[in-house]
Amino acid sequence: MIYLTIEEVYFLHELSLQKAGGRPGVRDFTLIHSAVSRPAATFAGIDLYKDIYQKGAALIHSLILNHPFEDANKRTGFFSLNAFFHKNGYELKFTENEGIKLCLKIENKSYSFKNIASWLKKNTRKI
Repeated sequence: MIYLTIEEVYFLHELSLQKAGGRPGVRDFTLIHSAVSRPAATFAGIDLYKDIYQKGAALIHSLILNHPFEDANKRTGFFSLNAFFHKNGYELKFTENEGIKLCLKIENKSYSFKNIASWLKKNTRKI
């Protein structure tokens, strides 16, 4: 499994600001570190997130709900999810509007972590 680095997520955040605007800046660097580290988390040498769908869910869930940046947290979460899946040989197979709906459901907590992982499993494919 290939995980994103903090630098890659920060780059994707900058890209999202360039694409759609927003306030630049980091609200809490430790929350970025926490979000980026979460997909690779283990306990006693065992992955806490067993597959790419759970790992992707952990990443986007943390980036959106931790709100580590001043602005563009949903966009950064979405871009990071896309990059994570591509780095691991998968592609997202949903429209931009469906991606926006996913991010909003995560933000307003109407999708649980399990819902996110299940949704990703249905809406990605191996390339």
